[in-house]
Amino acid sequence: MPIRNPAVECLDLEERTQQQLERLQSTLNRACKNVPFYRNQFAENRIDPLQIENLSDLTHVPFTHRSHFSEHYPYGLFAVPLRDVVRIHTAQGSSINPVVSGYTKQDLAVWHEMVARALVAASVSGLDILQIHLDVGLTNWGREYKDGAEAIESSVIPLTILPPEKQLMILKDYRTSVLVTTGSAAAELVHLLFQSNLNPNALALKTLILVGEAPNRDMARQLEERLHVRTWFHYGLSEVPGPALAFECDERSGLHLSEDHFLAEVIDPDSGVPVKEGEVGELVLTTLTTRAFPLIRYRTGDKVRLMDGSCGCGRTFRRMEWLRERTDEAVVIRGVKIHHQQVRTFLHRILGHEPERCRFRVRETRRRDYLEVWLGVDDLIFSDEIKEMEQTSLRLGSELATELGVPVRIQFREPGSFKPELSTDRIEDLREDHGAA
Repeated sequence: MPIRNPAVECLDLEERTQQQLERLQSTLNRACKNVPFYRNQFAENRIDPLQIENLSDLTHVPFTHRSHFSEHYPYGLFAVPLRDVVRIHTAQGSSINPVVSGYTKQDLAVWHEMVARALVAASVSGLDILQIHLDVGLTNWGREYKDGAEAIESSVIPLTILPPEKQLMILKDYRTSVLVTTGSAAAELVHLLFQSNLNPNALALKTLILVGEAPNRDMARQLEERLHVRTWFHYGLSEVPGPALAFECDERSGLHLSEDHFLAEVIDPDSGVPVKEGEVGELVLTTLTTRAFPLIRYRTGDKVRLMDGSCGCGRTFRRMEWLRERTDEAVVIRGVKIHHQQVRTFLHRILGHEPERCRFRVRETRRRDYLEVWLGVDDLIFSDEIKEMEQTSLRLGSELATELGVPVRIQFREPGSFKPELSTDRIEDLREDHGAA
């Protein structure tokens, strides 16, 4: 039975506004009734959900921040009893506590619908073989893409964490026609393909769906030219969690937001005030149909611009331009958002003490992005055996990679390597082109 209703994607503005308002009022009432955090937020700010009579009234409601997930870990933001939750996901938070989110059966159906509509917009069909190649930090997304692709009867090679060489072998031998991956992972596969003297014409690949990282058009063009494919970008949030809540259509003029399930605002990141239509700012999202884990005015940290005018594809969902800069201190590595304080917290837990000197940098080697961590050698770490130091470095890198969901390399450095003028309260991004192919 088809799960998509294409007519929903083409409602006129008045119908869309009415649909969003009705769903927003339902969401606010449910959150206020069932989630103590939101109930207290409304009470402290003297807000009655019944007074939200139009979409602009939502600006009176306080924001939800990433830190709130950790503060209410694990189930404090759930709006339904656990007996109604059929799936529980975790994603990286801004501290040691992960973001824990849940799905009801209805929530799962909604996500399958959204992923399916995004795949159909990229011309994916039941004739395709779809392969999912994502890092461990986006494992949850792999499940959603599998379910969404199966809903439109595509053949799916589910997400399996394998080295790039194995992924390339599957891509070639299994005759994959659609690959869901990050831009940086795609660039790595292209590098490996030509390094192995394989001809792109030997592949059945025709479609690249790039997720997790903001569009890099130069990289996309290079991928298309070298692989003889077409690229499509999808936007998602691990915190919701889910991919493809915004997607490209054949017009390639911005990403359509699934406005039947999300209400989008764009604010000035400093003042929190909505920007004028068409101006760049921070994307704020409110869920409209999510039952288990509603989010109200969640500040994503993503910098976007909402676009004016209609789209030639016929869809009336608003389009957004997703920009690569962020409004917070997070750095995106292979689709996973990483915060410097989060890295410090995990290091403290792994080492058993706060490192006196450390430095975090994102680097790229042979088209593979990774987090490089400099640790100052102190009495707790030092050993006069080089082999033991190397083993300690590998162990720490492996444990930190497991915690963060991205590749990590540890380097021990003499204390003099840490120059006072270099900030240690951020992650330096040393990638020259952020993933050009």
